[in-house]
Amino acid sequence: MADPINFDDFLKVDIRAGRVIRTAPFPEARKPAIKLWIDFGPEIGEKKSSAQITEHYTADALIGRQVMAVVNFPPRQIGPFMSEVLVLGVHDEAGAVVLMTPDQDVPDGARLC
Repeated sequence: MADPINFDDFLKVDIRAGRVIRTAPFPEARKPAIKLWIDFGPEIGEKKSSAQITEHYTADALIGRQVMAVVNFPPRQIGPFMSEVLVLGVHDEAGAVVLMTPDQDVPDGARLC
């Protein structure tokens, strides 16, 4: 378990729901990955991310899906691609990433509370 934090620290992490609107393979990545373009609604807009999720997901199957992501990390250059948000997931027993998603449809841009 990580070191304890207080509630104010938690509130600094802006986690939002967004809808995948476009995808592309990312063959230049060191590990197999997919490029994602995610719509976080009118307040935040469209942001890009790269995710190592190829074990459980195909690029086409992700379109229209809602995902959860940290939207207030600084952008990170991953090879030739600028990742603007961190899509959230957990590792399964084999170490592959399973995406964190709302279990019901929520407004794009809705904040985790």
